Amino acid sequence: MVQYTERLDTTFAALADATRRGVLERLGRGDASIGELATGFEMTLTGMKKHVRVLEDAGLVTTEKVGRVRSCRLGPRRLEDELAWMAGYRRMLEARLDRLDALLRRTKGRTE
Repeated sequence: MVQYTERLDTTFAALADATRRGVLERLGRGDASIGELATGFEMTLTGMKKHVRVLEDAGLVTTEKVGRVRSCRLGPRRLEDELAWMAGYRRMLEARLDRLDALLRRTKGRTE
């Protein structure tokens, strides 16, 4: 369970940043160098390297250095664990809302 939680934490932390989500969207259209990503997001190479590293640590992006250019592509992770966690959380919230709805219906019936 600890590894599962650590991986979820790493992934959600990586996805919490709008720039990193944008990088994933961009890489969904095709591979890009860190320089191309930096230019597209109007940031320094150093800044983009940091974002890419976070995504790489989460397994969402892979990089390969050829000569002086580091190319980025979407990683092998499919986010099954994250989707399963979100589905469970959604079921819990829906169950709570269903209980609230039932309570409100019972309460409404008493006041009429």
